[in-house]
Amino acid sequence: MTPLVAIGINHKTAPLEVRERVAFAPERMLDALREIIGNTPASEASILSTCNRTELLCSVEPNDCEHLVDWFHSYHGLTRAEIEPYLYVFPEQGAVRHLMRVASGLDSMVLGEPQILGQVKDAYSSAKEAGTAGRMLNGVYQHVFSVAKQVRTDTAIGSNPVSIAYAAVSLAKQLFSNFEKHTALLIGAGTTIELTAKHLREAGMGNIIIANRTVERAQKLANELNGKAVALADMPDYLQYADIVISSTASQLPILGKGAVERALKQRKHKPILMIDIAVPRDIEPEVNQLDDIYLYSVDDLQEIINEGLRSRQQAAEQAEEIINVQVIHFNGWLQSLDAGLTIGTYRQNAEQLRDNELEKARQLIARGVNADEVLKRFAYNLTNKLIHQPSSQMKKASYEGRNNIIDAARELLGIKDQDN
Repeated sequence: MTPLVAIGINHKTAPLEVRERVAFAPERMLDALREIIGNTPASEASILSTCNRTELLCSVEPNDCEHLVDWFHSYHGLTRAEIEPYLYVFPEQGAVRHLMRVASGLDSMVLGEPQILGQVKDAYSSAKEAGTAGRMLNGVYQHVFSVAKQVRTDTAIGSNPVSIAYAAVSLAKQLFSNFEKHTALLIGAGTTIELTAKHLREAGMGNIIIANRTVERAQKLANELNGKAVALADMPDYLQYADIVISSTASQLPILGKGAVERALKQRKHKPILMIDIAVPRDIEPEVNQLDDIYLYSVDDLQEIINEGLRSRQQAAEQAEEIINVQVIHFNGWLQSLDAGLTIGTYRQNAEQLRDNELEKARQLIARGVNADEVLKRFAYNLTNKLIHQPSSQMKKASYEGRNNIIDAARELLGIKDQDN
């Protein structure tokens, strides 16, 4: 089968301003997947696009990787020079190992964070929906999901609440001593915002306002938290009440600009606002940080806070790496078994064809009145001879040529024990 190749960038190789330029918009994901299949030599493809990484996982020959790189930068309107310094490529087993590490949270900004597994599952679902996942991707993703579950079950990688959402709330705690007297405005209603909202509520946040493009989704989350839901278009009107603003949407353009923030500050009489933008591309214009009384942090700024909670997970990560090392070998065995499966299938098909031919001859003899016992004996004799003819001829040839390894392999395949046993 055509091997796997993973190419992409992540928070370790590329700064935020590069990552946001190569993020895939959710509404364009299916078209992008089909473009890969239509415009590159890849036979299967999936895309994982999060705030911390953008990766392609494709079934393609290693020599054709350059076509994927060309498609990747041209799709986003970038030159090769703009993207290549940040790009990594993992061929074959390296691609499998990388995806296992990603799904298990070992390659995340937040070591062991659980949200990435859901994002990997979404990437696989999109590939299936687009029709770009075949036998190879189906096999690798199912194996990866099993490995990620084993890592969660057998190690303490998920112990201690360390996530981007948790880090954002921890930062807020450093600046606001009493959450009960303050108001948080959350922009978006996805998994990260949902987790952030729950952390805020557990920390005693007085008021929570959730602004989202789909008000119904915001209302559902607000009901769970005794908060208030508003439309994204009305969000600037509520900005004046917010002491903390945390944003995480899938918008490709900023949704909160400098002008709206300036107006809110005037209405608040310049009472400070903490803004945490954990979206990629960014939701809040970077120029907002130029304003007095605004403390703006991006997803990359949370790294120092996150690092404080990682020490207890290091030993678990080492155990997880050992699990992955074993599972990469198992997956490679599965791949090799696919090649054997093709051979076995062909061998069986040939045997069934011989059987059917001999069976048809036997039926014709019975129809002509030949004794049934005689027909069965002839059928068994002819079928046996034809089944063993080709293997016997090849073994004689191998023996004549002194290729004893073929004879040994044949004995193993056919289950022939030594005569002395």
